[in-house]
Amino acid sequence: MIRVKQMLLALFLLTISLSPFAQGTSSKNQLPKGWHLLDKEKDGVYGISLEKAYDFLRMKNLKSKTVLVAVIDSGVDTLQEDLKQILWVNPGEIPGNGIDDDHNGYVDDVHGWNFIGGKDGRNVKDDSQEEGRVYYQYKEQFENKNIRRDSLNAEDRDHYDMWVIARKKIMNDDGVSSSVDLLMLRRVVNACIKSDSILQKSMGRAEYTGNDLDSFQTSEVDARTAKSILLFLFKENKIMDMTNTTFLSEFKEQADREEKKMEIKETAPKNYRAEIVKDNENDINDSLYGNSDVMATDPMHGTHVSGIIAAERNNGKGMNGIADNVRIMMIRAVPNGDEHDKDIALAIRYAVDNGAKVVNMSFGKNLSPEKSWVDDAVKYAEAKGVLLIHAAGNDSEDVDSVGNFPNPVFKNSTLRANNWITVGASSDPMAEEGFKSYTASFSNYGKKEVDVFAPGTRIYSTLPGGNKYGNLDGTSMAAPVVTGVAALILEYFPNLSPAEVKYCIEKSVSIPAGKIKKPGSDGELVSMSDLSESGGIINAYGAVKLASTLSGPKKKEIFKSTLKKGRD
Repeated sequence: MIRVKQMLLALFLLTISLSPFAQGTSSKNQLPKGWHLLDKEKDGVYGISLEKAYDFLRMKNLKSKTVLVAVIDSGVDTLQEDLKQILWVNPGEIPGNGIDDDHNGYVDDVHGWNFIGGKDGRNVKDDSQEEGRVYYQYKEQFENKNIRRDSLNAEDRDHYDMWVIARKKIMNDDGVSSSVDLLMLRRVVNACIKSDSILQKSMGRAEYTGNDLDSFQTSEVDARTAKSILLFLFKENKIMDMTNTTFLSEFKEQADREEKKMEIKETAPKNYRAEIVKDNENDINDSLYGNSDVMATDPMHGTHVSGIIAAERNNGKGMNGIADNVRIMMIRAVPNGDEHDKDIALAIRYAVDNGAKVVNMSFGKNLSPEKSWVDDAVKYAEAKGVLLIHAAGNDSEDVDSVGNFPNPVFKNSTLRANNWITVGASSDPMAEEGFKSYTASFSNYGKKEVDVFAPGTRIYSTLPGGNKYGNLDGTSMAAPVVTGVAALILEYFPNLSPAEVKYCIEKSVSIPAGKIKKPGSDGELVSMSDLSESGGIINAYGAVKLASTLSGPKKKEIFKSTLKKGRD
Protein backbone atom coordinates (compact mmCIF):
# COMPACT_ATOMS: atom_id res chain seq x y z
CA MET A 1 0.00 0.00 0.00
CA ILE A 2 1.62 3.21 -1.21
CA ARG A 3 0.48 6.12 0.93
CA VAL A 4 0.41 9.26 -1.18
CA LYS A 5 0.57 12.28 1.11
CA GLN A 6 0.85 15.93 0.17
CA MET A 7 3.72 16.53 2.56
CA LEU A 8 5.65 13.61 1.15
CA LEU A 9 5.14 14.83 -2.39
CA ALA A 10 6.20 18.36 -1.50
CA LEU A 11 9.26 17.03 0.30
CA PHE A 12 10.05 14.84 -2.68
CA LEU A 13 9.90 17.75 -5.13
CA LEU A 14 11.98 19.93 -2.84
CA THR A 15 14.55 17.16 -2.39
CA ILE A 16 15.07 16.39 -6.06
CA SER A 17 15.17 20.07 -6.98
CA LEU A 18 17.90 20.82 -4.44
CA SER A 19 20.01 17.69 -4.70
CA PRO A 20 19.38 15.18 -7.45
CA PHE A 21 22.06 12.86 -6.07
CA ALA A 22 20.88 12.91 -2.44
CA GLN A 23 21.25 9.60 -0.63
CA GLY A 24 19.39 8.60 2.52
CA THR A 25 20.37 6.04 5.07
CA SER A 26 19.68 2.41 4.30
CA SER A 27 16.40 1.05 5.66
CA LYS A 28 16.69 -2.62 4.79
CA ASN A 29 13.94 -4.72 6.27
CA GLN A 30 15.15 -6.77 9.23
CA LEU A 31 12.00 -8.89 9.29
CA PRO A 32 12.25 -12.34 7.70
CA LYS A 33 9.98 -13.25 4.81
CA GLY A 34 6.80 -14.72 6.19
CA TRP A 35 7.31 -13.13 9.62
CA HIS A 36 3.55 -13.06 10.10
CA LEU A 37 3.56 -16.85 10.57
CA LEU A 38 6.24 -16.87 13.28
CA ASP A 39 6.10 -17.03 17.07
CA LYS A 40 6.96 -14.23 19.48
CA GLU A 41 8.63 -16.47 22.05
CA LYS A 42 10.65 -18.52 19.58
CA ASP A 43 11.33 -16.03 16.77
CA GLY A 44 11.09 -12.63 18.46
CA VAL A 45 8.35 -11.21 16.22
CA TYR A 46 4.62 -10.93 16.83
CA GLY A 47 3.44 -13.44 14.23
CA ILE A 48 0.54 -15.83 14.64
CA SER A 49 2.44 -18.89 15.98
CA LEU A 50 1.34 -21.06 13.05
CA GLU A 51 3.86 -23.89 13.43
CA LYS A 52 2.86 -24.30 17.06
CA ALA A 53 -0.72 -24.67 15.84
CA TYR A 54 0.27 -27.42 13.42
CA ASP A 55 2.35 -29.14 16.10
CA PHE A 56 -0.72 -29.17 18.35
CA LEU A 57 -2.96 -30.60 15.62
CA ARG A 58 -0.42 -33.32 14.83
CA MET A 59 -0.11 -34.17 18.51
CA LYS A 60 -3.88 -34.66 18.63
CA ASN A 61 -3.71 -36.91 15.54
CA LEU A 62 -6.44 -34.88 13.89
CA LYS A 63 -7.25 -35.21 10.21
CA SER A 64 -8.32 -32.28 8.10
CA LYS A 65 -11.37 -31.83 5.93
CA THR A 66 -11.19 -29.61 2.86
CA VAL A 67 -12.68 -26.16 3.41
CA LEU A 68 -13.86 -23.92 0.57
CA VAL A 69 -12.92 -20.25 1.02
CA ALA A 70 -14.35 -17.54 -1.22
CA VAL A 71 -12.21 -14.49 -1.91
CA ILE A 72 -14.17 -11.46 -3.12
CA ASP A 73 -11.48 -9.34 -4.71
CA SER A 74 -9.85 -8.04 -7.91
CA GLY A 75 -9.13 -11.46 -9.45
CA VAL A 76 -6.47 -14.15 -9.22
CA ASP A 77 -3.63 -15.40 -11.40
CA THR A 78 -4.91 -18.92 -12.11
CA LEU A 79 -1.44 -19.97 -13.31
CA GLN A 80 0.49 -18.88 -10.20
CA GLU A 81 2.68 -21.82 -9.20
CA ASP A 82 1.69 -21.74 -5.51
CA LEU A 83 -2.03 -21.27 -6.20
CA LYS A 84 -3.03 -23.28 -9.26
CA GLN A 85 -3.31 -26.52 -7.30
CA ILE A 86 -5.50 -25.04 -4.58
CA LEU A 87 -8.04 -23.18 -6.73
CA TRP A 88 -11.61 -24.39 -6.47
CA VAL A 89 -12.78 -26.35 -9.50
CA ASN A 90 -16.56 -26.35 -9.84
CA PRO A 91 -17.43 -30.06 -10.01
CA GLY A 92 -20.63 -29.38 -11.91
CA GLU A 93 -19.07 -27.35 -14.72
CA ILE A 94 -17.33 -28.53 -17.89
CA PRO A 95 -14.63 -25.92 -18.66
CA GLY A 96 -14.94 -23.86 -21.82
CA ASN A 97 -18.00 -25.46 -23.39
CA GLY A 98 -20.11 -22.31 -23.18
CA ILE A 99 -22.89 -24.14 -21.31
CA ASP A 100 -24.21 -23.61 -17.80
CA ASP A 101 -23.72 -27.27 -16.91
CA ASP A 102 -24.62 -26.96 -13.22
CA HIS A 103 -27.64 -24.71 -13.97
CA ASN A 104 -26.69 -22.05 -11.43
CA GLY A 105 -27.08 -19.26 -13.97
CA TYR A 106 -23.35 -18.71 -14.56
CA VAL A 107 -21.72 -20.17 -17.66
CA ASP A 108 -18.30 -21.84 -17.29
CA ASP A 109 -17.81 -20.67 -13.69
CA VAL A 110 -14.96 -23.12 -13.20
CA HIS A 111 -12.94 -21.22 -10.55
CA GLY A 112 -15.60 -18.70 -9.53
CA TRP A 113 -17.29 -15.73 -11.18
CA ASN A 114 -16.57 -12.18 -12.35
CA PHE A 115 -19.39 -9.78 -11.47
CA ILE A 116 -17.62 -6.82 -13.07
CA GLY A 117 -17.20 -8.32 -16.51
CA GLY A 118 -19.28 -8.20 -19.67
CA LYS A 119 -20.74 -11.03 -21.68
CA ASP A 120 -18.53 -9.85 -24.56
CA GLY A 121 -15.41 -10.71 -22.54
CA ARG A 122 -14.48 -7.16 -21.55
CA ASN A 123 -13.79 -6.40 -17.89
CA VAL A 124 -14.03 -3.38 -15.61
CA LYS A 125 -10.61 -2.32 -14.31
CA ASP A 126 -11.05 1.29 -13.14
CA ASP A 127 -14.06 2.73 -11.40
CA SER A 128 -15.03 5.85 -9.44
CA GLN A 129 -15.26 6.44 -5.69
CA GLU A 130 -18.64 5.91 -4.03
CA GLU A 131 -18.76 9.43 -2.61
CA GLY A 132 -18.60 10.84 -6.15
CA ARG A 133 -21.40 8.60 -7.34
CA VAL A 134 -23.60 9.50 -4.36
CA TYR A 135 -22.84 13.23 -4.52
CA TYR A 136 -23.87 13.61 -8.15
CA GLN A 137 -26.81 11.22 -7.87
CA TYR A 138 -28.51 13.47 -5.31
CA LYS A 139 -26.93 16.83 -6.14
CA GLU A 140 -29.94 18.20 -8.03
CA GLN A 141 -32.28 17.13 -5.23
CA PHE A 142 -30.31 18.65 -2.34
CA GLU A 143 -27.72 21.18 -3.57
CA ASN A 144 -28.49 24.82 -2.64
CA LYS A 145 -31.88 23.81 -1.24
CA ASN A 146 -33.19 24.85 2.14
CA ILE A 147 -33.45 21.31 3.43
CA ARG A 148 -35.14 20.61 6.75
CA ARG A 149 -33.99 17.11 7.57
CA ASP A 150 -36.84 16.41 10.00
CA SER A 151 -39.37 17.14 7.25
CA LEU A 152 -38.01 14.39 4.96
CA ASN A 153 -39.41 10.88 4.83
CA ALA A 154 -37.19 8.01 5.97
CA GLU A 155 -35.87 7.18 2.50
CA ASP A 156 -35.05 10.78 1.59
CA ARG A 157 -33.45 11.28 5.01
CA ASP A 158 -31.10 8.36 4.28
CA HIS A 159 -30.27 9.84 0.89
CA TYR A 160 -29.72 13.29 2.34
CA ASP A 161 -27.44 12.02 5.12
CA MET A 162 -25.35 10.11 2.58
CA TRP A 163 -25.20 13.13 0.28
CA VAL A 164 -23.99 15.40 3.10
CA ILE A 165 -21.18 12.94 3.93
CA ALA A 166 -20.27 12.62 0.24
CA ARG A 167 -20.24 16.38 -0.27
CA LYS A 168 -18.01 16.94 2.74
CA LYS A 169 -15.52 14.31 1.57
CA ILE A 170 -15.43 15.75 -1.95
CA MET A 171 -15.32 19.44 -1.16
CA ASN A 172 -13.19 19.52 1.98
CA ASP A 173 -10.19 17.42 0.98
CA ASP A 174 -7.57 18.78 3.40
CA GLY A 175 -8.58 22.37 2.58
CA VAL A 176 -5.73 22.54 0.02
CA SER A 177 -5.91 23.63 -3.60
CA SER A 178 -6.50 20.49 -5.66
CA SER A 179 -4.81 21.94 -8.75
CA VAL A 180 -1.48 22.23 -6.90
CA ASP A 181 -1.81 18.66 -5.55
CA LEU A 182 -2.71 17.29 -8.96
CA LEU A 183 0.22 19.01 -10.64
CA MET A 184 2.65 17.58 -8.07
CA LEU A 185 1.12 14.14 -8.32
CA ARG A 186 1.45 14.02 -12.10
CA ARG A 187 5.05 15.19 -11.91
CA VAL A 188 5.90 12.47 -9.38
CA VAL A 189 4.24 9.68 -11.38
CA ASN A 190 5.94 10.75 -14.61
CA ALA A 191 9.30 11.05 -12.85
CA CYS A 192 8.91 7.54 -11.45
CA ILE A 193 8.02 5.99 -14.80
CA LYS A 194 10.94 7.72 -16.55
CA SER A 195 13.37 6.85 -13.75
CA ASP A 196 12.34 3.20 -13.78
CA SER A 197 12.95 2.96 -17.52
CA ILE A 198 16.46 4.44 -17.11
CA LEU A 199 17.29 2.13 -14.21
CA GLN A 200 16.12 -1.04 -15.92
CA LYS A 201 18.50 -0.28 -18.77
CA SER A 202 21.40 0.76 -16.52
CA MET A 203 21.03 -2.17 -14.10
CA GLY A 204 20.45 -4.66 -16.90
CA ARG A 205 17.36 -6.11 -15.27
CA ALA A 206 13.62 -5.60 -15.59
CA GLU A 207 12.88 -6.06 -11.90
CA TYR A 208 14.65 -4.91 -8.76
CA THR A 209 13.82 -4.06 -5.14
CA GLY A 210 14.51 -0.92 -3.15
CA ASN A 211 17.37 -2.76 -1.45
CA ASP A 212 18.84 -3.66 -4.85
CA LEU A 213 18.58 -0.01 -5.82
CA ASP A 214 20.24 1.12 -2.60
CA SER A 215 23.33 -0.99 -3.30
CA PHE A 216 23.46 -0.16 -7.04
CA GLN A 217 26.42 2.03 -8.01
CA THR A 218 26.84 3.83 -11.31
CA SER A 219 28.76 6.75 -12.79
CA GLU A 220 25.99 7.52 -15.32
CA VAL A 221 24.44 10.88 -14.48
CA ASP A 222 20.93 9.95 -15.67
CA ALA A 223 20.97 6.69 -13.72
CA ARG A 224 22.21 8.38 -10.54
CA THR A 225 19.40 10.94 -10.78
CA ALA A 226 16.85 8.20 -11.45
CA LYS A 227 18.16 6.28 -8.46
CA SER A 228 17.78 9.27 -6.14
CA ILE A 229 14.18 9.82 -7.28
CA LEU A 230 12.94 6.26 -6.78
CA LEU A 231 15.07 5.51 -3.74
CA PHE A 232 13.58 8.51 -1.97
CA LEU A 233 10.06 7.14 -2.37
CA PHE A 234 11.05 3.58 -1.49
CA LYS A 235 12.61 4.79 1.76
CA GLU A 236 9.91 7.27 2.71
CA ASN A 237 7.22 4.62 2.24
CA LYS A 238 9.31 1.96 4.08
CA ILE A 239 9.05 -0.48 1.15
CA MET A 240 12.70 -1.28 0.49
CA ASP A 241 11.95 -4.95 -0.20
CA MET A 242 9.16 -4.21 -2.69
CA THR A 243 9.91 -4.64 -6.40
CA ASN A 244 9.83 -1.77 -8.88
CA THR A 245 6.98 -3.39 -10.83
CA THR A 246 4.80 -3.78 -7.74
CA PHE A 247 5.68 -0.28 -6.56
CA LEU A 248 4.79 1.34 -9.88
CA SER A 249 1.57 -0.63 -10.18
CA GLU A 250 0.44 0.33 -6.68
CA PHE A 251 1.62 3.92 -6.98
CA LYS A 252 -0.11 4.49 -10.31
CA GLU A 253 -3.34 3.00 -8.96
CA GLN A 254 -3.19 5.21 -5.88
CA ALA A 255 -2.35 8.23 -8.03
CA ASP A 256 -5.34 7.43 -10.28
CA ARG A 257 -7.58 7.38 -7.21
CA GLU A 258 -6.19 10.70 -6.03
CA GLU A 259 -6.74 12.24 -9.46
CA LYS A 260 -10.33 11.02 -9.51
CA LYS A 261 -10.91 12.57 -6.09
CA MET A 262 -9.66 15.91 -7.36
CA GLU A 263 -11.55 15.83 -10.65
CA ILE A 264 -14.81 14.82 -9.00
CA LYS A 265 -15.20 18.30 -7.51
CA GLU A 266 -16.02 19.63 -10.97
CA THR A 267 -17.27 16.67 -12.98
CA ALA A 268 -19.62 13.75 -12.37
CA PRO A 269 -17.77 10.40 -12.44
CA LYS A 270 -17.85 8.29 -15.55
CA ASN A 271 -20.09 5.25 -15.28
CA TYR A 272 -17.32 2.76 -16.03
CA ARG A 273 -19.30 -0.28 -15.00
CA ALA A 274 -22.50 0.32 -16.95
CA GLU A 275 -20.96 0.35 -20.42
CA ILE A 276 -19.28 -3.02 -19.86
CA VAL A 277 -21.51 -5.02 -17.51
CA LYS A 278 -24.83 -3.87 -19.06
CA ASP A 279 -27.12 -5.09 -16.26
CA ASN A 280 -29.80 -3.03 -14.54
CA GLU A 281 -27.79 -1.89 -11.52
CA ASN A 282 -30.94 -0.66 -9.79
CA ASP A 283 -32.46 -4.16 -9.75
CA ILE A 284 -30.91 -6.70 -7.37
CA ASN A 285 -32.95 -9.43 -9.07
CA ASP A 286 -31.13 -8.83 -12.36
CA SER A 287 -28.35 -11.11 -11.17
CA LEU A 288 -27.23 -13.20 -14.15
CA TYR A 289 -24.54 -10.92 -15.53
CA GLY A 290 -20.73 -10.94 -15.67
CA ASN A 291 -18.36 -13.53 -17.11
CA SER A 292 -16.09 -16.37 -16.03
CA ASP A 293 -12.77 -14.48 -16.36
CA VAL A 294 -11.51 -14.43 -12.77
CA MET A 295 -8.02 -13.30 -13.79
CA ALA A 296 -9.18 -10.32 -15.85
CA THR A 297 -7.23 -7.06 -15.96
CA ASP A 298 -5.16 -6.73 -12.77
CA PRO A 299 -5.26 -9.65 -10.34
CA MET A 300 -2.39 -8.52 -8.10
CA HIS A 301 -4.45 -7.77 -5.01
CA GLY A 302 -6.56 -10.92 -5.14
CA THR A 303 -3.54 -13.10 -5.94
CA HIS A 304 -1.66 -11.77 -2.91
CA VAL A 305 -4.68 -12.21 -0.63
CA SER A 306 -5.27 -15.78 -1.85
CA GLY A 307 -1.67 -16.76 -1.20
CA ILE A 308 -1.80 -15.51 2.38
CA ILE A 309 -4.77 -17.76 3.04
CA ALA A 310 -3.79 -20.93 1.29
CA ALA A 311 -0.70 -20.92 -0.95
CA GLU A 312 0.40 -24.54 -1.25
CA ARG A 313 2.39 -25.48 1.83
CA ASN A 314 5.79 -27.19 1.94
CA ASN A 315 6.13 -27.58 -1.82
CA GLY A 316 9.53 -25.86 -1.97
CA LYS A 317 8.12 -22.91 -3.86
CA GLY A 318 7.78 -19.28 -2.86
CA MET A 319 5.97 -19.26 0.47
CA ASN A 320 3.50 -21.11 2.66
CA GLY A 321 -0.12 -20.17 3.09
CA ILE A 322 -1.79 -20.52 6.46
CA ALA A 323 -4.37 -23.25 5.86
CA ASP A 324 -3.18 -26.62 4.51
CA ASN A 325 -6.39 -28.05 3.06
CA VAL A 326 -8.30 -25.23 1.44
CA ARG A 327 -9.70 -24.49 -1.99
CA ILE A 328 -9.95 -20.86 -3.11
CA MET A 329 -13.03 -19.67 -4.98
CA MET A 330 -12.34 -16.32 -6.63
CA ILE A 331 -15.26 -13.93 -7.02
CA ARG A 332 -14.22 -10.82 -8.89
CA ALA A 333 -16.20 -7.77 -7.72
CA VAL A 334 -13.57 -5.18 -6.73
CA PRO A 335 -12.22 -2.73 -9.35
CA ASN A 336 -9.51 -0.10 -9.03
CA GLY A 337 -11.95 2.25 -7.33
CA ASP A 338 -14.96 1.56 -5.14
CA GLU A 339 -16.95 -1.62 -5.49
CA HIS A 340 -20.72 -1.51 -6.09
CA ASP A 341 -23.12 -2.80 -3.44
CA LYS A 342 -25.04 -4.94 -5.89
CA ASP A 343 -21.91 -6.82 -6.96
CA ILE A 344 -20.88 -7.42 -3.35
CA ALA A 345 -24.33 -8.66 -2.33
CA LEU A 346 -24.48 -11.09 -5.23
CA ALA A 347 -20.86 -12.17 -4.68
CA ILE A 348 -21.68 -13.15 -1.09
CA ARG A 349 -24.73 -15.08 -2.27
CA TYR A 350 -22.72 -16.83 -4.99
CA ALA A 351 -20.13 -17.88 -2.40
CA VAL A 352 -22.79 -19.29 -0.07
CA ASP A 353 -24.74 -21.07 -2.81
CA ASN A 354 -21.61 -22.76 -4.13
CA GLY A 355 -20.43 -24.14 -0.80
CA ALA A 356 -17.98 -21.62 0.69
CA LYS A 357 -17.67 -21.76 4.48
CA VAL A 358 -15.54 -18.62 4.87
CA VAL A 359 -15.58 -15.44 2.76
CA ASN A 360 -12.66 -13.01 2.71
CA MET A 361 -13.50 -9.37 1.94
CA SER A 362 -10.38 -7.20 1.66
CA PHE A 363 -12.07 -4.05 0.40
CA GLY A 364 -14.16 -1.22 1.76
CA LYS A 365 -15.58 2.26 1.23
CA ASN A 366 -17.09 5.23 3.06
CA LEU A 367 -20.71 4.94 1.91
CA SER A 368 -23.14 2.15 1.05
CA PRO A 369 -26.18 3.43 -0.89
CA GLU A 370 -27.69 -0.05 -1.26
CA LYS A 371 -26.70 -1.36 2.15
CA SER A 372 -29.99 -3.23 2.54
CA TRP A 373 -29.00 -5.51 -0.37
CA VAL A 374 -25.68 -6.30 1.29
CA ASP A 375 -27.39 -6.76 4.67
CA ASP A 376 -29.79 -9.31 3.15
CA ALA A 377 -26.83 -11.21 1.71
CA VAL A 378 -25.07 -11.16 5.10
CA LYS A 379 -28.23 -12.52 6.76
CA TYR A 380 -28.39 -15.22 4.08
CA ALA A 381 -24.78 -16.20 4.83
CA GLU A 382 -25.53 -16.18 8.55
CA ALA A 383 -28.50 -18.51 8.07
CA LYS A 384 -26.34 -20.89 6.01
CA GLY A 385 -23.47 -20.95 8.54
CA VAL A 386 -20.92 -18.98 6.51
CA LEU A 387 -18.32 -16.77 8.21
CA LEU A 388 -17.54 -13.34 6.70
CA ILE A 389 -14.20 -11.64 7.35
CA HIS A 390 -13.66 -7.98 6.43
CA ALA A 391 -10.71 -5.57 6.42
CA ALA A 392 -11.09 -2.56 8.72
CA GLY A 393 -9.54 -0.08 6.26
CA ASN A 394 -6.32 1.92 5.95
CA ASP A 395 -7.20 5.49 6.93
CA SER A 396 -5.96 5.49 10.55
CA GLU A 397 -9.52 6.26 11.64
CA ASP A 398 -11.84 5.15 14.42
CA VAL A 399 -14.53 3.13 12.66
CA ASP A 400 -16.71 3.32 15.76
CA SER A 401 -17.49 6.85 14.56
CA VAL A 402 -16.86 6.88 10.78
CA GLY A 403 -18.32 4.72 8.06
CA ASN A 404 -16.54 1.58 6.84
CA PHE A 405 -18.68 -0.53 4.54
CA PRO A 406 -19.73 -3.24 4.36
CA ASN A 407 -20.19 -3.82 8.07
CA PRO A 408 -22.17 -6.17 10.35
CA VAL A 409 -24.59 -3.54 11.68
CA PHE A 410 -27.89 -3.84 9.86
CA LYS A 411 -29.38 -0.69 8.38
CA ASN A 412 -31.72 1.28 10.67
CA SER A 413 -31.30 -1.31 13.40
CA THR A 414 -29.28 -2.09 16.50
CA LEU A 415 -29.05 -5.72 15.41
CA ARG A 416 -25.85 -7.04 13.91
CA ALA A 417 -24.55 -10.19 12.27
CA ASN A 418 -22.94 -12.89 14.40
CA ASN A 419 -21.01 -14.36 11.47
CA TRP A 420 -18.70 -11.37 10.93
CA ILE A 421 -15.12 -10.49 11.92
CA THR A 422 -13.60 -7.05 11.26
CA VAL A 423 -9.79 -7.04 11.16
CA GLY A 424 -7.28 -4.27 11.89
CA ALA A 425 -3.60 -4.48 10.92
CA SER A 426 -0.95 -5.28 13.50
CA SER A 427 2.76 -4.88 12.89
CA ASP A 428 6.15 -5.40 14.47
CA PRO A 429 8.48 -2.59 15.61
CA MET A 430 10.96 -3.67 12.93
CA ALA A 431 8.38 -3.30 10.13
CA GLU A 432 7.76 0.46 10.13
CA GLU A 433 10.85 2.43 11.02
CA GLY A 434 9.05 5.69 11.61
CA PHE A 435 6.32 4.17 13.79
CA LYS A 436 7.82 1.13 15.55
CA SER A 437 4.72 -0.39 17.12
CA TYR A 438 2.68 -3.56 17.32
CA THR A 439 0.00 -1.67 15.43
CA ALA A 440 0.32 -0.60 11.80
CA SER A 441 0.41 3.18 11.45
CA PHE A 442 -2.25 3.15 8.70
CA SER A 443 -4.78 0.78 10.26
CA ASN A 444 -8.31 1.74 11.15
CA TYR A 445 -9.36 0.75 14.64
CA GLY A 446 -12.44 0.69 16.86
CA LYS A 447 -13.12 -0.58 20.35
CA LYS A 448 -16.56 -1.78 19.26
CA GLU A 449 -16.32 -2.32 15.52
CA VAL A 450 -12.87 -3.89 15.07
CA ASP A 451 -12.83 -7.41 16.45
CA VAL A 452 -9.18 -8.38 16.23
CA PHE A 453 -5.82 -7.29 14.83
CA ALA A 454 -3.62 -9.44 12.57
CA PRO A 455 -0.27 -8.89 10.83
CA GLY A 456 -0.68 -6.45 7.94
CA THR A 457 2.74 -4.92 7.22
CA ARG A 458 5.37 -6.39 4.88
CA ILE A 459 3.32 -9.51 4.27
CA TYR A 460 5.07 -11.80 1.79
CA SER A 461 2.78 -13.63 -0.61
CA THR A 462 2.02 -14.64 -4.17
CA LEU A 463 1.92 -12.13 -7.04
CA PRO A 464 0.79 -12.51 -10.67
CA GLY A 465 3.34 -13.72 -13.17
CA GLY A 466 3.47 -17.45 -12.57
CA ASN A 467 6.32 -17.58 -10.06
CA LYS A 468 6.45 -14.11 -8.51
CA TYR A 469 6.19 -13.11 -4.84
CA GLY A 470 6.45 -9.90 -2.87
CA ASN A 471 5.47 -7.84 0.16
CA LEU A 472 2.34 -5.73 0.43
CA ASP A 473 0.87 -3.73 3.34
CA GLY A 474 -2.69 -3.09 4.45
CA THR A 475 -5.64 -4.37 6.40
CA SER A 476 -6.26 -6.12 3.06
CA MET A 477 -3.37 -8.37 4.07
CA ALA A 478 -4.48 -8.67 7.72
CA ALA A 479 -7.98 -9.94 6.88
CA PRO A 480 -6.75 -13.02 4.97
CA VAL A 481 -4.47 -13.88 7.88
CA VAL A 482 -7.62 -14.22 9.97
CA THR A 483 -9.42 -15.98 7.12
CA GLY A 484 -6.58 -18.51 6.92
CA VAL A 485 -6.79 -19.23 10.65
CA ALA A 486 -10.59 -19.51 10.49
CA ALA A 487 -10.28 -21.99 7.61
CA LEU A 488 -7.64 -23.95 9.55
CA ILE A 489 -10.01 -24.22 12.52
CA LEU A 490 -12.84 -25.46 10.28
CA GLU A 491 -10.56 -27.99 8.58
CA TYR A 492 -10.01 -29.80 11.87
CA PHE A 493 -13.18 -28.84 13.73
CA PRO A 494 -15.80 -28.72 10.94
CA ASN A 495 -18.82 -28.75 13.25
CA LEU A 496 -18.10 -25.34 14.74
CA SER A 497 -20.47 -22.52 13.85
CA PRO A 498 -19.25 -19.13 12.58
CA ALA A 499 -19.92 -17.64 16.03
CA GLU A 500 -17.83 -20.37 17.67
CA VAL A 501 -14.95 -19.89 15.23
CA LYS A 502 -15.10 -16.17 15.99
CA TYR A 503 -15.06 -16.95 19.71
CA CYS A 504 -11.95 -19.11 19.32
CA ILE A 505 -10.15 -16.35 17.41
CA GLU A 506 -11.11 -13.51 19.75
CA LYS A 507 -10.61 -15.30 23.06
CA SER A 508 -7.15 -16.64 22.24
CA VAL A 509 -5.43 -13.43 21.11
CA SER A 510 -1.92 -12.44 22.08
CA ILE A 511 -1.83 -9.18 23.99
CA PRO A 512 1.34 -7.07 23.71
CA ALA A 513 2.79 -6.03 27.04
CA GLY A 514 2.26 -2.42 27.99
CA LYS A 515 0.91 0.34 25.78
CA ILE A 516 1.03 0.47 21.99
CA LYS A 517 0.86 3.37 19.52
CA LYS A 518 -2.49 4.55 18.29
CA PRO A 519 -2.55 4.39 14.48
CA GLY A 520 -2.37 7.78 12.79
CA SER A 521 -1.06 9.51 15.90
CA ASP A 522 2.32 11.07 16.60
CA GLY A 523 3.00 8.37 19.14
CA GLU A 524 -0.01 8.49 21.47
CA LEU A 525 0.11 5.39 23.66
CA VAL A 526 -3.04 3.37 24.33
CA SER A 527 -4.00 -0.13 25.38
CA MET A 528 -4.83 -2.51 22.57
CA SER A 529 -8.20 -3.00 24.23
CA ASP A 530 -8.92 0.63 23.29
CA LEU A 531 -8.51 -0.26 19.61
CA SER A 532 -10.48 -3.50 19.27
CA GLU A 533 -13.01 -5.63 21.05
CA SER A 534 -10.64 -8.54 21.63
CA GLY A 535 -7.76 -6.28 22.61
CA GLY A 536 -5.13 -8.39 20.90
CA ILE A 537 -3.43 -9.98 17.89
CA ILE A 538 -4.65 -13.26 16.43
CA ASN A 539 -2.79 -16.38 17.57
CA ALA A 540 -3.33 -19.52 15.50
CA TYR A 541 -2.00 -21.86 18.20
CA GLY A 542 -4.29 -20.44 20.84
CA ALA A 543 -7.25 -20.50 18.45
CA VAL A 544 -6.97 -24.19 17.47
CA LYS A 545 -6.26 -25.17 21.06
CA LEU A 546 -9.43 -23.42 22.21
CA ALA A 547 -11.40 -24.91 19.30
CA SER A 548 -10.46 -28.39 20.50
CA THR A 549 -12.25 -27.77 23.80
CA LEU A 550 -15.65 -26.86 22.40
CA SER A 551 -18.24 -29.61 22.71
CA GLY A 552 -21.77 -30.39 23.80
CA PRO A 553 -23.82 -28.04 25.98
CA LYS A 554 -20.90 -25.65 26.37
CA LYS A 555 -21.47 -24.55 22.77
CA LYS A 556 -24.72 -22.78 23.65
CA GLU A 557 -23.02 -20.99 26.51
CA ILE A 558 -20.14 -19.94 24.24
CA PHE A 559 -22.49 -18.82 21.49
CA LYS A 560 -24.32 -16.51 23.90
CA SER A 561 -21.05 -15.11 25.22
CA THR A 562 -20.05 -13.98 21.74
CA LEU A 563 -23.13 -11.85 21.27
CA LYS A 564 -22.47 -8.13 21.50
CA LYS A 565 -25.01 -5.80 23.01
CA GLY A 566 -27.95 -5.50 20.67
CA ARG A 567 -27.31 -8.73 18.78
CA ASP A 568 -30.01 -10.84 20.40
